[in-house]
Amino acid sequence: MHITASVFINDDEPGLHQDYDKWLEELAPHEPVNQYRHNVGEDNADAHMKRQVMGREVVVAVTEGRLDFGPWEQIFYGEFDGGRKKRALVKIIGE
Repeated sequence: MHITASVFINDDEPGLHQDYDKWLEELAPHEPVNQYRHNVGEDNADAHMKRQVMGREVVVAVTEGRLDFGPWEQIFYGEFDGGRKKRALVKIIGE
């Protein structure tokens, strides 16, 4: 996973996805890129901050071989700095 990407659990509802996009852009707007000290030679400081807010990993219980989610929960991958080569790490701990 890239440093500007996030993994999170929430409801798969289009309005909620749009609300997250708007909220994250208000918290860490992309423009103007010169507002961030990190943006020297690149322009993704906002993506680093969005990732920090949304988190980099999730922990999910497994019960009887199935993900133990609420009725609307799903795992999402958010990329805040455009498409990049990705890899996923799944670690299973327990019995």
